[in-house]
Amino acid sequence: MKTLREVPVGGSAKVKKLHGEGAIKRRIMDMGLTKGVEVYVRKVAPLGDPLELTVRGYELSIRKADAELIEVE
Repeated sequence: MKTLREVPVGGSAKVKKLHGEGAIKRRIMDMGLTKGVEVYVRKVAPLGDPLELTVRGYELSIRKADAELIEVE
């Protein structure tokens, strides 16, 4: 299983599945990270947290812990 956390800077991936439950999963979906969406990893902060992504034409910052809940292909 490959997660969004493992995608290198400058790389793209397609969301395959969201892990997690309840409010956490809902929050991730509300940010636009749903199954089948293409995600581009723009940059990662110097200490590795957060990651800056481009999703559906807008910029999004997401924590490492949340990125590990997003399975990609």
